[in-house]
Amino acid sequence: MIAYDYPESRRILVTGAAGFLGSHLCSRLLADSNGIDVLGVDNLYSGSKYNITYLEQDPRFEFHRHDITRPLFVEVDEIYNLACPASPVHYQFDPVQTVKTSVHGSINMLGLAKRTKARILQASTSEVYGDPAVCPQVESYWGNVNPIGPRACYDEGKRCAETLFFDYHRQHNIDARVVRIFNTYGPRMHPNDGRVVSNFVINALRDEPLEVYGNGSQTRSFCYVDDLIDAMVAYMNHPNPGCGPINIGNPAEITILELAKLVIEITNARSEIITRPLPQDDPMQRRPNISQAEHTLGWRPQVTLEDGLRRTIAYFDKLLAKRTIQVAAE
Repeated sequence: MIAYDYPESRRILVTGAAGFLGSHLCSRLLADSNGIDVLGVDNLYSGSKYNITYLEQDPRFEFHRHDITRPLFVEVDEIYNLACPASPVHYQFDPVQTVKTSVHGSINMLGLAKRTKARILQASTSEVYGDPAVCPQVESYWGNVNPIGPRACYDEGKRCAETLFFDYHRQHNIDARVVRIFNTYGPRMHPNDGRVVSNFVINALRDEPLEVYGNGSQTRSFCYVDDLIDAMVAYMNHPNPGCGPINIGNPAEITILELAKLVIEITNARSEIITRPLPQDDPMQRRPNISQAEHTLGWRPQVTLEDGLRRTIAYFDKLLAKRTIQVAAE
């Protein structure tokens, strides 16, 4: 990784702070420097205060329950905009609110960045590529997205957010940066978020069937959360990397069927694999080209899928054990 000189004192706003990625980001920022104060904001729709409870003991961390579809009046030096439900279960439950979070939320955060002259980073997504006709996906690829499908609230919301970030940069000279996040996994994932890693791990630990859509030949590339956060922080702290967008993910590709078998192997589960029909607009391939991140940030993921899965499985194993104890006590 390329090393940068960081300002001695900064106040950093993280939206979506109680979510999977947001909580890891807050932890990392507070660990980086004693001169950093972190303001975490979340409406707790898909995030959980459980993820950040331990941070509240740190006097440099402050949490504020707030929905970024409404303006926020604070003084900050940097903004990481991570607020948005990211799993189909959550973003399809209230698709209108999902679009509002991406669009109205971005307008409010960009307005805050404009007023305070803060540097701002948008957590975009590989979903902007839709069901790609190009693999691996490069940042110059415009994507293949169904604008009226059940996933469009998230896909098109994030695409519009990217438009806003670039227009604010061009029109108002905002220091804006956009990362496109590919499939990420690790501790603190929501156990019921419907994502493939958490689904497989939870079911395997319970010896329940693992559901594979279609024949399982569709591919994904899974990045461990620590690697992802490393890249986001490096990009935010780069003195002049341009707006991006920059793909952040692990280019190691695996089929969903292979992933299911690997989870069963690591957990030593007695689970069987069953098939279900493919959901509408489910992409068949998802793999990032990370050449820009390698060149600009000197970044490449370090954690292998097997090592990352073992850490994730250990987290969920403890979580399930804790819930069993709580139920038994009741």
